[in-house]
Amino acid sequence: MKVIDILNNGRVNVSCELFPPKVWDKLSGAKQVVRDIAKLDPAFMSVTYGAGGGTSEYTVDLGCEVQNCGITALSHLTCLSTSEEKLVSIIESLKANNIENILALRGDKGELSVPGAYPHASDLIKLIKQHGDFCVGGACYPECHPESSSVAADLDGLKIKADSGCQFFTTQMFFDNNVFYKFMYRLLSAGINMPIVAGIMPVTNSTQLDRIVSLSGSGIPLHLKSIADRFYNDPAAMKQAGIAYATEQIIDLIASGVNNIHIYTMNKPDIAASIMANLSDIIGK
Repeated sequence: MKVIDILNNGRVNVSCELFPPKVWDKLSGAKQVVRDIAKLDPAFMSVTYGAGGGTSEYTVDLGCEVQNCGITALSHLTCLSTSEEKLVSIIESLKANNIENILALRGDKGELSVPGAYPHASDLIKLIKQHGDFCVGGACYPECHPESSSVAADLDGLKIKADSGCQFFTTQMFFDNNVFYKFMYRLLSAGINMPIVAGIMPVTNSTQLDRIVSLSGSGIPLHLKSIADRFYNDPAAMKQAGIAYATEQIIDLIASGVNNIHIYTMNKPDIAASIMANLSDIIGK
């Protein structure tokens, strides 16, 4: 099934993300994570490409495992660190394995760029569309892409992706729903009207916050900072509080009419399971 059809089904859809292992001998463990998360019956599961494309070989393997579990797979693909030849090879491999959904990403500028690599995700979107009838999504930043010169420039970049064939956007993590609601208003004002998947990251240990800020630039609300400070030395309490905070975010989003939620699971099925259990009656699972 294509992700765009899931996002437009009129129901509340909660999907999950996982990432491949860095070394081959860990692949069986990652496949078990796939099976454990699949038991939660997410709307779909996305599989990341790995920094610098270093785990790209495992992306197809895990995508196949997702589909073997009866769940729609969304495979990430980044272009900055991958040659056109390799991109085409991966796209053809995805097609051969009946994986028809790709999240097209540029990749971080800190990654090693290869000669002739595509500089923009919009270039990758066009390439994917040339090689098959894929459903293609893109990434967006509710708080503005950290490399954009302005909010207007950021919106222009999203419009270019949409015009290139992008069919939906998944947001970078955010921790203040008001940031997301304002972003949605800006999109509509700019004439960008397509499904937006709200990305939620459960913060279950205090050290995550510094890394999140450094990697994504996401703002951390005072309420969440207070939680991290209060439970810094109590891992079990911090985990429980982080799950509660993410659950509260999701409930507020759903109550406000946001039907498509994506959980960044960090390969932790137990955390995803706790959130799904908290939402069981709300999403009908």
